[in-house]
Amino acid sequence: MKFMDVHDGMKGITKEQLAAEHDKDLKAQTSEKGVKFLKAWADPKTGKVFCLSEGPDRAAVARVHEKAGHPTHQIYEVDVEV
Repeated sequence: MKFMDVHDGMKGITKEQLAAEHDKDLKAQTSEKGVKFLKAWADPKTGKVFCLSEGPDRAAVARVHEKAGHPTHQIYEVDVEV
């Protein structure tokens, strides 16, 4: 399953900072079987960050984010795609 999650409070985030945070997810994903973070996007003006991942369920994705140091409760299954 694919998931899109949303993080708030990252106003002014740079490309380098986003890459560093995404790298934390990549390192932490090995702790959860089947979780793979694919991509991340940011809107520095609003402070929102969006992450696309694959995993067995929402809870596994949430645990990886928590271990990486940036937890979120806004995780959406995105099973319809074109």
